[in-house]
Amino acid sequence: MSITGSKQKQIAVLTGGGDAPGLNAVIRGLVITAKKLGYDVLGILDGWKGLIDSKHCGFMDLDQVEYIHMTGGTILHTSRTNPYKIENGPEIVKKTLKELNCDYLVAIGGDDTLGVANKLFKEGVNVIGVPKTIDNDLSETDYCFGFNTAISRASEAIENLHTTAKSHHRVIFVEIMGRHAGWMALEAGMSGGASYILLPEEPFDIKDIIKVIDNRWKKGKRYAVIAVSEGAIPKKGTMALQAKEKDSFGNVRLGGIAELLAKEIEEKTGKECRHVVLGHLQRAGRPTVFDRVLGTRLGVHAARMIDNHEFGKMAALKATDIVSIPLEKAVGKLKQVPKERYEEAKIFFETGDNDE
Repeated sequence: MSITGSKQKQIAVLTGGGDAPGLNAVIRGLVITAKKLGYDVLGILDGWKGLIDSKHCGFMDLDQVEYIHMTGGTILHTSRTNPYKIENGPEIVKKTLKELNCDYLVAIGGDDTLGVANKLFKEGVNVIGVPKTIDNDLSETDYCFGFNTAISRASEAIENLHTTAKSHHRVIFVEIMGRHAGWMALEAGMSGGASYILLPEEPFDIKDIIKVIDNRWKKGKRYAVIAVSEGAIPKKGTMALQAKEKDSFGNVRLGGIAELLAKEIEEKTGKECRHVVLGHLQRAGRPTVFDRVLGTRLGVHAARMIDNHEFGKMAALKATDIVSIPLEKAVGKLKQVPKERYEEAKIFFETGDNDE
């Protein structure tokens, strides 16, 4: 379809960073609402990379998006490209938007994607943000779409692993996504009945994990399933970790903590240990009802924000309402698990201290 012949106002939309169940629901909500408000929506492929390389899928019509909210991933594809790490990247982005005759941009993504959007807004781009991360670590929104689906997957895995751990008298460490915030491990661990939960917010001592395992064995519960955030770190001097490579946004590529823990605790206790890395299974597949509805509502609100010229802001969930929040307030400050939430989870750790 031609991108120069439209008589309507034109919105470009992209999805950046990791995929999350609910992305297609946002796109659907945006396209359908924008059409009703008199806008055409141009799909940009591969996130920010698509605006660098001028890759798009043409204007999206109602038939294209009618049922996409039921599917996972993103029909626009994605990348972790950072325009500010590319020579003249921001200028290329602005030039591409002009050539595509798009006066407005909707960027759907996490802290990195929205951080770029905030910078571009300050440089004159009419941009709206929609928060997306399965880690649920974006500030100024109560929940991000994708999180509910991901913790449902992780919770089911933890729950199911109880039977094999019990059958073999094993300790199983389940590695769950969560770079700097442990929301996924916390909620999936509580829901799935994890024996212990390790979060990035609170460095762990391997002795505390062994204490819980030993107490379970003393009580005749000769197995344990432990939920571990991929970003969990030991207290200084208690366990060695390997250096990791970084992506274009400077984020360390994590993974491997569950395997290291399984090896070390087996050596120290003599108990058979295994590890399971859930990885991309957590963000794959169909979104839950919650994420379909939340994504749809965010997409609807984003279209209305464009129509109201609420640029430099993002759509966000506050209690049960969808509201507009300045991007400046949302980016650069991660929402981490507060101490009181972790203390709730600790009630169910069998440390032997005042256990019944």
